[in-house]
Amino acid sequence: MKSAILVIDVQTVLFDPKPQPFESAVVLDKINTINDWARAVEFPVIFIQHERADSVIEFGSDGWKLQSELRTSPNDHFVRKTTPDSFLRTNLEDLLHELNIGHLFICGYASEFCVDTTTRRAAGLGYPVTLISDAHTTHDKPHATAEQIRVHHNMTLPEITSFGVKIKTQTVSSILAED
Repeated sequence: MKSAILVIDVQTVLFDPKPQPFESAVVLDKINTINDWARAVEFPVIFIQHERADSVIEFGSDGWKLQSELRTSPNDHFVRKTTPDSFLRTNLEDLLHELNIGHLFICGYASEFCVDTTTRRAAGLGYPVTLISDAHTTHDKPHATAEQIRVHHNMTLPEITSFGVKIKTQTVSSILAED
């Protein structure tokens, strides 16, 4: 089964201002590592970018651009979105069909919003998902630290079995060790 990497919302306006997301430098490094591996095994890398008109994350603005430390390749794919669901009103599902993808690795920002929503929607559409447990992040919130939020999603999403496909978590190093 061919897999693809979804890199969600790793954009300048979300990663560069202070305070930065939890372990932002570590997460960026892990995303680059998993993307390099994916390209080497010929799995597509798909960058998903959130946008909102008349805002700091408007399409084409400096804030909308991918975070500068992300490595991209001419063969990568790019999807624009306007909601936490990377599938809703986007070309993502068509792209996955075109690329003959049957499994998704998901990483990026924000654990409790776009990463969570996209993971659930992907499973609902029948895609088994591997949430890369050390390659997604968020900011601290009043009710929980970013680290607690990430741990919560790493623990709860794999417990959802009603979609009929498996959602699992793996670290970057454990994914690379299987290769």
